[in-house]
Amino acid sequence: MNTWKSWTREKKHLFLASILLILYLSPLFILGENAHIRIHDNLDSNIAWYKVLKNSGQLFGDIHSVVPQVINGIPRNTYGTEFSGIEWLHELFPSMFAYAISQVITRFFAFFGMYLLLKTHFIKEKNGDWIRVWVSLAFALTPFWPSGMLSTLGMPLALWAFLNIRNGTYSWKEWIALIFLPFYSSFVLGFFFFLVAMGLLWLRDWLVKKKGNWIFFGSIALMTAIYLLIEYRLIYSLVFPQEPTSRNEFLSSYLGFWHSIRLAIKNYFLGHTHVMTLHTPIIVPLSFIAIWAIKGKAKNLLEKRYLSLFFLNIILSVWYAFWFYKGWEPLKEKFQLLNTFNFARFHFLRPLIIYLMFAVGGYILWRKGKGWQKFVKICLIVQIIILMGFNEEIRYRVVGYPSFKQFYATKQFEEISQYIGEPKSSYRVASIGLHPAIAQYNGFYTLDTYNNYYSLDYKHEFRKMISAELDKNAVLKKYFDEWGGRCYIFVAELGKNYDFRKDSKKKIHHLQLNTNVFKKMGGKYIFSSVPIMNAKSNGLILKKAFDQKDSAWRIYLYEVN
Repeated sequence: MNTWKSWTREKKHLFLASILLILYLSPLFILGENAHIRIHDNLDSNIAWYKVLKNSGQLFGDIHSVVPQVINGIPRNTYGTEFSGIEWLHELFPSMFAYAISQVITRFFAFFGMYLLLKTHFIKEKNGDWIRVWVSLAFALTPFWPSGMLSTLGMPLALWAFLNIRNGTYSWKEWIALIFLPFYSSFVLGFFFFLVAMGLLWLRDWLVKKKGNWIFFGSIALMTAIYLLIEYRLIYSLVFPQEPTSRNEFLSSYLGFWHSIRLAIKNYFLGHTHVMTLHTPIIVPLSFIAIWAIKGKAKNLLEKRYLSLFFLNIILSVWYAFWFYKGWEPLKEKFQLLNTFNFARFHFLRPLIIYLMFAVGGYILWRKGKGWQKFVKICLIVQIIILMGFNEEIRYRVVGYPSFKQFYATKQFEEISQYIGEPKSSYRVASIGLHPAIAQYNGFYTLDTYNNYYSLDYKHEFRKMISAELDKNAVLKKYFDEWGGRCYIFVAELGKNYDFRKDSKKKIHHLQLNTNVFKKMGGKYIFSSVPIMNAKSNGLILKKAFDQKDSAWRIYLYEVN
């Protein structure tokens, strides 16, 4: 008790915020595989990828090696670098435990990284402790894309290090941060864009101050070089392209001018699924109130910084939206890299910008007196409540998502494997009405997949199997032909839905599947989560329906006749 009394107010706030962060993370450890976590771009893909790579023994496979379990041999390079920390977590631990550990690492580094940044460079005053601590916690609670690791949530720590080096007030700690962050983040999903921003900051200093800060430049170059070494597989595929991939058919510029304007507004107010910030109800209004508070007066350094953050936030949303404007298409056709690399992702800087705005804008209001301080405290508390309510366990349980165990249904798929009674490597399967990641996670060799890229020839061959279904649904046809990351057996009657659980009443009545192509590609069995009423006309024989209490699915096992 005496120890608590001796602590400063800020230290007490840090302790309480840390306790809240531990409570936020606790369901992952308490519930284990019964926890509910994100499906999109997580359970339906990345977590299964880590498992497939682990089972393949190809973690350190050479740049020409393949993983035979997926689409008759998908390039090992598709699964990313072996020098990624999250790959090692999934290599060493069971999937759900690895996921939980990754969440702990990411959120605590996000919390203390933002705290260091605010305390050192933005909110230095003693009376700013409320804002420093609770904005940092809010940032750490944002529902980031799990496999991104510290790709966005690590930016405050990196910016703290870079600004210290830029100011000449650095020690070994800043260099350690810059050296080790690349091992737990992604270059193409965050830090490429951040390092471009740092490069522009260095260039601005050089042009304005007429003096090159070469230590600052060297720190940027060092971090970039480490990323390039870590991502050697990606660099090799860009410098020495092999066969054309599915990315060669990406069509990303298709929006008209006013559609792009609407998308910019939507992104500004609502954000993006991969970098969710939940800033709409509290941070957006506060940001405009802060603009009102500083209008028509001489601006101090903090207020100038706030204006820069405010307008940069708008610019990033506009850039994101207009990257998809159809006016870009001629240029993208001429330079293939503009199609295969998503430069719209400069908006991945927005979580950092938005929460810096929250802190700086909040402090501008805080300095206006006690009434405003109460207002800012209420804003902080409500924002924390909103973010706590978006905890994965609450969010996905409430909307009825299956748990980790229910989604992957390992007992059910073991029953299917035993029923088939053949080595999994001796036949190929595909799924209808559920993600192929489920079969992949359970060790089946699949003809369908969801991956960042794969052989364009394979995409064209697979399309022959589902062409009749695509012709019946213009949305699916556009989705597959102009993107194709999901190489699925699309069914017009199901639409873009791959989540038909055991309580579904859905049935397929008019399937048109080219099973000759399916057999030619090695296919023998189809796992369907809905009954196919015209199976015989497609040359399919229902072998058995599998149900299991811990599974979200009822699996109808069909064999090609």
